[in-house]
Amino acid sequence: MNLKNEIIITRYASPCGDLLLGSLGDTLCLCDWVAENGKRDYVQERLKRHLDARFKEGVSHVNVMAAHQLDEYFAGARRDFDLPVIFVGTEFQKSVWRRLTEIPYGATVSYMELSCGLGNPQAVRAVARANGANALSVIVPCHRVIGSNGSLTGYAGGLDAKEFLLRLEGAVRFWLC
Repeated sequence: MNLKNEIIITRYASPCGDLLLGSLGDTLCLCDWVAENGKRDYVQERLKRHLDARFKEGVSHVNVMAAHQLDEYFAGARRDFDLPVIFVGTEFQKSVWRRLTEIPYGATVSYMELSCGLGNPQAVRAVARANGANALSVIVPCHRVIGSNGSLTGYAGGLDAKEFLLRLEGAVRFWLC
């Protein structure tokens, strides 16, 4: 297999778990939780396949920018990220991820509300799967999506990390529809 591109990856130690940052050229394509058990391999394999790329450990300008902005976020000094990102997935997944970026800092929405906000209230399960396939955790705030009853539901970084992020943001309920 002769891959054309390299995704430069850097490990980032957050206060609630390690993240793997990945950049392709001048864009961030990965900010995902490191799962020692390989549970997140499908996200990395999707990136490699769709971007015709391989991972290479190293440092890139974009990864350094992402780490700096994550430092600010975890210190409570940043609410929004200003990074060049690329979404790698289906058009439906991309629409979900774009919608996630519209959930305000410190707010939460349910999967049902997210589906409703996309104009398709019947797509709750598909929205939940797209949310789980997000390769840009924290930066594209999938942690802000909760169960309809207000419960914390699955999260790639684990429920402890999700709770940590929501507490950091002082999360309150936000209604999309």
